[in-house]
Amino acid sequence: MPDAVVIGAGPNGLVAANLLAAAGWSVEVLEEQPEPGGAVRSDRGVHPDYVSDLFSAFYPLAAASPVLAGLDLQDEGLNWSCAPRVLAHPLPDGRCAVLERGVEDTADGLDMFAAGDGPAWLDLYGTWNRLGPDILRALFTPFPPVRSGVRLAARLRAAGGLRLARMLLLPVRCLGEEQFRGEAARLLLAGNALHADLGPEAAGSGGFGWLMSMLGQTYGFPVPVGGAGALTAALVRRLERHGGVVRCGERVDEIVVRGGRAVGVRTAGGESVPASRAVLADVSAPALYGELVGAQHLPDRLLKDLRAFQWDFATFKIDWALTAPVPWTAGEAASAGTVHLADGVDGLTRFAAQIATGRVPDRPFLLFGQMTTADSTRSPAGTESAWAYTHVPQRIKGDAGEDDLTGRWDRREQEAMADRMENEVERWAPGFRSRVISRRVLAPPTIESMNANLHGGAINGGTAAAHQQLLFRPVPGTGRPETPVKGLYLASASAHPGGGVHGAPGANAARAALRGARGIRLHVSGTPWADRTGRSTG
Repeated sequence: MPDAVVIGAGPNGLVAANLLAAAGWSVEVLEEQPEPGGAVRSDRGVHPDYVSDLFSAFYPLAAASPVLAGLDLQDEGLNWSCAPRVLAHPLPDGRCAVLERGVEDTADGLDMFAAGDGPAWLDLYGTWNRLGPDILRALFTPFPPVRSGVRLAARLRAAGGLRLARMLLLPVRCLGEEQFRGEAARLLLAGNALHADLGPEAAGSGGFGWLMSMLGQTYGFPVPVGGAGALTAALVRRLERHGGVVRCGERVDEIVVRGGRAVGVRTAGGESVPASRAVLADVSAPALYGELVGAQHLPDRLLKDLRAFQWDFATFKIDWALTAPVPWTAGEAASAGTVHLADGVDGLTRFAAQIATGRVPDRPFLLFGQMTTADSTRSPAGTESAWAYTHVPQRIKGDAGEDDLTGRWDRREQEAMADRMENEVERWAPGFRSRVISRRVLAPPTIESMNANLHGGAINGGTAAAHQQLLFRPVPGTGRPETPVKGLYLASASAHPGGGVHGAPGANAARAALRGARGIRLHVSGTPWADRTGRSTG
């Protein structure tokens, strides 16, 4: 009997399993899909000569994560690579806002758009240098972050306190307009805010845009050499080296609860897998509390609050195999790993407003990835393995474009939306479509079918908006991995601190399980279970 069963072999599940196994626990990971990785997987499904990342691709949060750093994955063969430039945002006049690898280079470029914007960028970076380590420590620990929070509070007071807190709560449009005279720096901040579901007018989008921009400035947007799957493979190798087991093709249908404690799981095939110490669920909060755990084991208040759980935007993605690099009109974009495509901050606001009103955007904001530019192993020399994604509403009420998209996402609608996105790329890179030799379309239902945690293509485990963060994640009054069921822990991006590949939800759950199981080992025999002393407790 394993000490722990982990449901889901995504990055959070694998991080949790690794920490438990390293602590001496026997661990079994059950994954529904035929391969591990969750949203960190790659394949050659677009073209046999091209490596494509199925979901996530660039990992600044992984580079910054003390959780992943502590696993020493380089010892398991994991290597990282970065593009010459971090991020580019072309402008309609042919100029380009660029996040360079060096902060001085970024500042010099921004100063060319508006005198004074370079020093203003350096000021924001200086604030990050003073506060960034404590922000990351607070971010990657369970809420409330007591020790790191005390240090952060002291540094906040020294750095301006309320004024800085106000800055972090600002909508990113307001932050950009207060800090910068030119459009380039404003675009870098606003585009990075939309890596989550935070439009330019959303409270807190300024803080998130600043965080992502500073992570990119500090760490770049690195990628695993050989594909996203190399990160997963390293996690699996480390786990297996510590005695852990990953079983794929095993869907969990039920968490077995006896005497108020999770004692194992039951698979879709009818197998009962007991857990003597803990069950950790790398699944969404709605799946955990709405499907896997019987309602009789949960407080009514939790079930009521769960009805208000809000998913983040749905995602529509295309992967391409290109015969040559993308012919950007703005030359600086050619050497950036990530390219943002939108007609300024106003275009981002228009895009976010269309999603908020339930309409498929007619001019979608695109996050475009140039993977061979970031990692030369991804495709033959002189070619490019590329992708782009955009967001659409979870519930579609209409189409702001002319294709009458309804959200059925049948073959016609998928092809129409893919063409809309390619036409948008063509605006900024004339001749792009002539270089496409193969493409793969991943509509929201397809994405969900490949990873049930990505509900409707939601990639962050729930909205990143302020009303569902910290102690409100996944529902008010939580913010920690513990659940109302003893020995059961939420280990997914639905838990604090949320989406991104950094492993914190999994690590938080593993540490909580280790604390909660001190001195306890269950044995399951029929209905009763007992602690290590043999006293019956159920």
